[in-house]
Amino acid sequence: MPAKLPADSVGLVQPVKLHFDDVLHLRSGKTLNGFDLMVETYGTLNAEGSNAVLIWHALSGDHHAAGYHSEDDSKPGWWDTSIGPGKAIDTNKFYVVCLNNLGGCAGSTGPTSIDPSTGTYFGPNFPVVTVRDWVKSQVLLADRLGVQRWAAVVGGSLGGMQVMRWAISYPERIAHAIVIASAPKLSAQNIAFNEVARHSITSDPNFCDGNYLEKGTYPKQGLMLARMIGHITYLSDSSMRSKFGKANIDLESEDSNFGRDLRTGTLSFGFNADFQVESYLHYQGERFSKNFDANTYLHMTKALDYFDPTVDFEGSLSKAFEQTTCKFLVMSFSTDWRFPPERSREIVNSLLKAKKEVTYLEIEAEEGHDAFLLPIPRYINALTAYLNVVAQELNKDAS
Repeated sequence: MPAKLPADSVGLVQPVKLHFDDVLHLRSGKTLNGFDLMVETYGTLNAEGSNAVLIWHALSGDHHAAGYHSEDDSKPGWWDTSIGPGKAIDTNKFYVVCLNNLGGCAGSTGPTSIDPSTGTYFGPNFPVVTVRDWVKSQVLLADRLGVQRWAAVVGGSLGGMQVMRWAISYPERIAHAIVIASAPKLSAQNIAFNEVARHSITSDPNFCDGNYLEKGTYPKQGLMLARMIGHITYLSDSSMRSKFGKANIDLESEDSNFGRDLRTGTLSFGFNADFQVESYLHYQGERFSKNFDANTYLHMTKALDYFDPTVDFEGSLSKAFEQTTCKFLVMSFSTDWRFPPERSREIVNSLLKAKKEVTYLEIEAEEGHDAFLLPIPRYINALTAYLNVVAQELNKDAS
């Protein structure tokens, strides 16, 4: 942690594990007889319970969105650039809630939890959960926290899918929906990427049919490969060029290396990692494999694949949105090829067809899909401006 906390940090935060005795009926037809959710909150809930903002993480994220868990932490939460006093999601104005989704591996009930019916890890026996199931669990969380209506719900990527599901399934319980770098459902290409990642995990000899925890091992190589595949799709060509080559690239110049910097300055003429980009992917895969559960990765990618809010509305997204009552902000990034701008425009066009109030912004950014996590000025300014309007509405309602 920095020697002195920044003035706009939420500071030291403590996650809380909340237990629910409720029976959760899942979309698959199975049930969870009670479950835990790991939650962090920042700011203060007002007397009316009206200033709460719900934040969702993406595929490999968790509840730790801002601040520090201890004085020894070297990095803050994953969205600390946007959450805190005076930041876009201003904790002087809002009570901010972020949770680890069901099926996660950061404290909420999931494959790494103990199945009370067997006394052993759930492992591969943990039921498949969907975005709809997550939202049902989050409704119970809102009730526990005393939040009858969220001032805003905010999510990027997989989190944006949860925003849409909340707006469709519980329209009376949200005032504003902020969908960032997301899609109404995955393309065939995205499903294919997820399947390759899952296959790399399940074909690892140490996967042990998902029972690796009981055997004291884990599918390291499979997880590494899954993360390497995923990480490539989160970046853009231009961001990789600048990260692994010259900062300013002239595509017409003969000395442009297109991000092909060597690790040692010479080729090995072998099959080791000669290029910086190879070394970087190995590092990311190694770190991820130590910190993320393989069965959880399978669950999260399946939830992505299964998300399709049109299934109950004759395949029509505009019909799905007809029952929503909140206002929408949709944002996309120019170089995001995992969830490209045209997928966000599908959402916007369906909202307009359903005669809903929507604001749309496409941000020019070189960072690819990961841009939604970064402090890109136009993006942060737009998010700040929109949430200032949300705060003003709260003040008007209170006066």
